[in-house]
Amino acid sequence: MTAPAAGAPPTDVPDVFPPTLREVLLRPRWIAMLLLCLVVAGVFAWLGQWQLGRALTSNPLPPGATEQVLPIADVVEPGAYLDGPLVGQRVTITGTWVADDFVIVSSRFNDGQEGYWVTGQLRVADTAAPTSLAVALGWAPTEEAARAAVDQLNAEAISGSTAPFAMTGRLISDEGPAVPRQNVDPQTMTRMSPAALLSRWHDIDGLQVYRPYLAAEVAPPSLQDIASPAPDEGSSINWLNIFYAVEWAVFAGFAFYLWYRLARDAWEKEVEELEDAAAAASGPPPPVEATRTPDEGAEARE
Repeated sequence: MTAPAAGAPPTDVPDVFPPTLREVLLRPRWIAMLLLCLVVAGVFAWLGQWQLGRALTSNPLPPGATEQVLPIADVVEPGAYLDGPLVGQRVTITGTWVADDFVIVSSRFNDGQEGYWVTGQLRVADTAAPTSLAVALGWAPTEEAARAAVDQLNAEAISGSTAPFAMTGRLISDEGPAVPRQNVDPQTMTRMSPAALLSRWHDIDGLQVYRPYLAAEVAPPSLQDIASPAPDEGSSINWLNIFYAVEWAVFAGFAFYLWYRLARDAWEKEVEELEDAAAAASGPPPPVEATRTPDEGAEARE
């Protein structure tokens, strides 16, 4: 028996074959991870089906339903959101104005002309708990005209001569507050937001407030009527809910992709470690003997 030549790799290194991706995926650890992903994906799929059901089974209002005047109690409750099909519904309500709570909202357009709204707090009559509704009373072309209307309305409310009265208008969803632009009075309001108006109202302890606001059909004599046409007939399909359903389906698919990606990363790491171990066990590569050229040999002899 002859010894292996110097620098030759040892002959007793066992052959190690790296696992395939399929073998890694069938290991108990990744099977358990797959079962967990199935549970997560199932929850996502159920949420998507629920959103899809809401999009397709929502009952649209019959044509012209928003033009029927209904008591506000039949449409929305204080503190509740206004359903999409009911935006623009004509309602009637009875109450009185609260003094010193008339607020001007700027950047309001009436038939294409920019101006101002005068808003007020209507304290609803005949309620068990104090309840208020934000009302857009009317439109003014200039800020001076709007302030003059506010002064007149305040004077009438302070005098206390106004008995509870009924008014009709369209219910519109809260527009949400907005941050005033730079170099503008921070108290300036450009959005009709009952939530923002509440912070400026008086006598609000224990007060219940409607989330939508009312655009009055008939303005006080000092203001002009607000242009509030009937809403367009909406589609029977709620596309927002369909978008949410698609999102949940994408999330469910991502759960499986995440499982596959993690398992593949583990497989690639294991293969790389086996290759590195095999390379280390085989020893360093044999040295390469340097050869001299004829010119180098002649120079060495000299």
